[in-house]
Amino acid sequence: MSLRVNLEFTEKDLEHFRKRAKLAMESAEEQSRETIIEAARELLDQVDQKVESDYIRSRLRQLQILIDMLEDEGWGMKEVGQKRVLSALAYFNNPDDLIPDDIPGIGFLDDAIMVELLCRELKPEIDAYRDFVQYRKSTAKRMGVEPSELNRSDFLKKREHALLARMRRRRPGGGGGGSRRGRSPFSLF
Repeated sequence: MSLRVNLEFTEKDLEHFRKRAKLAMESAEEQSRETIIEAARELLDQVDQKVESDYIRSRLRQLQILIDMLEDEGWGMKEVGQKRVLSALAYFNNPDDLIPDDIPGIGFLDDAIMVELLCRELKPEIDAYRDFVQYRKSTAKRMGVEPSELNRSDFLKKREHALLARMRRRRPGGGGGGSRRGRSPFSLF
């Protein structure tokens, strides 16, 4: 049997989490990248050892993709993106938790909620990275090379070519979709 519990956060509740996230962002500037990543890894280890809740485990495991984004040299995350992800991870290096982690059953609940909120905020970055990982895996297999040989610029070139091809197909008379019967009265070409 499972039980579904829906939590609804008011603007006041969310403001509390924003304040905590902001404090973490400020502390991220004082910590090294390695310290922040190591603290996130330690949290993942604690989750594997101590947490029984599937909800909490699944949310906290999302930290791994954030770590992967930072450490993947092929992805080559820009400084602004790195700062956003490091700021998000810095929250988990803060000993001043809303709910102390050593409380059985719910100690990591605030961490799980924060991961959910942070991953929603970082969704564009996470989605782009997942697309890149999938591209790299399938392209490397097709080309018979190691995935590590492919990088972000390869991925972006492929996406640019796909976009240009789609634009050509949509152009009237450009092949696939347009009509050659007559020019548009507004056509400049």
